[in-house]
Amino acid sequence: MKLLVTGGAGFIGSHFVLRHVAAHPKDTLVVLDKLTYAADKRFLDSVLEKITFVEGDIADTKLVRELVATYRIDTIIDFAAETHVDRSISDPFPFLHTNVLGVASLIEVCKAHPSIRFLHVSTDEVYGDLDDDDPPNGVGDPLRPSSPYAASKASGDLLIQAAARTYGIKAAISRCTNNFGPHQANEKFIPTVIRCALLGKQIPIYAEGKNKRDWLYVTDHCDALETILTIPWAFDECHLFNVSADSEKKNIDVAKAILTILKKPESLLSFVKDRPGHDWRYALDSSPLRKLGWKPKVGFEEGLKKTVEWYRKRFVG
Repeated sequence: MKLLVTGGAGFIGSHFVLRHVAAHPKDTLVVLDKLTYAADKRFLDSVLEKITFVEGDIADTKLVRELVATYRIDTIIDFAAETHVDRSISDPFPFLHTNVLGVASLIEVCKAHPSIRFLHVSTDEVYGDLDDDDPPNGVGDPLRPSSPYAASKASGDLLIQAAARTYGIKAAISRCTNNFGPHQANEKFIPTVIRCALLGKQIPIYAEGKNKRDWLYVTDHCDALETILTIPWAFDECHLFNVSADSEKKNIDVAKAILTILKKPESLLSFVKDRPGHDWRYALDSSPLRKLGWKPKVGFEEGLKKTVEWYRKRFVG
C-alpha cells in the first residue's frame, strides 16, 4: 500500500506508524502532521529514514492534493484531530478547523481520486453518554454529542457519510473508546494522574470520580485499524466499526490503580468542580469487529504498568 497517515506524530497515529512500518516494510508511508502541542516528531525517530514526513495542515487541500499525486497514495488514514474536551469548551474554533474543515479537505481530495480508500478515526464520544444500566452503543445508534469536541467529531463523521453517498468516495469510520498508553499528551487524564503523583502534587479528579470509561490500550486500537484495512468490503458505502476493550473503569479507580503502582498515597486525590456537560459513561459494542478476527491483547493492568513506566521516565528521567 501507499498510505498517507495524517496526525502520524500524535498519540495514536505515531503508534500506528511504528507498527505498520515494522509489519509492512515494503509499504510507502507519508506522514502529515501539523506538530501541535499534542504531537512529537521524536516519536517517529526510529523510522524517519523509512517514511516521508511532512509538516502541514490537513485543511490545506492544495498540500494534501500534492502529496496524494506525488506519492500515488491509495489509502488515507486520518488520525489528525484536536481531542481535548476541556480545550474545546474553552475555545472550540481549533476543533472546528481540524475536525470539520480538515475532514472536508480530505474529502475533496478523495473526490478527485475515487480509488483512494479513506479510513477516518473517530471516537465513542459522538454517541453521547450512557446510564449505568444502558447497553453499549452500536454503530446504528444516533449521535448525541455533548461537548464541542464531540460535536466536531460527529460533524466530520457525517460529512464523510454524506460524501460516500453523494460522491461515492470509498470510506470507513472507526469509533474507539478511551485509548491509553505511551505518547499521549501530558494534559490527558492518565498522564496527569501519573505526573502529579510522581511530583507529589494534588491530583485533580472531577466531581466524585465516578464517571466511567472503557480503556483500550493504544496498540490494540492500532491492530483494529489494521484489521479494518484488510476487510474487502469495509470501504463500500462507508461502513462503521466500533473498537472497544470491554474494560469499563471509574475514573477514581483508574487514579487509585496508578497510585498503587507508584506506591503513592490516596491523600493526593483532590476532587474538583465538575466540568460542564461531563458525560457519565461510554461503552461500545465491538462484537462485529471481533467476529472479523480482531480482539484486544493487552489487559488493563498490563497496559497501565507499561504506561506508568513510560511516563515515569518522561517526567523524572
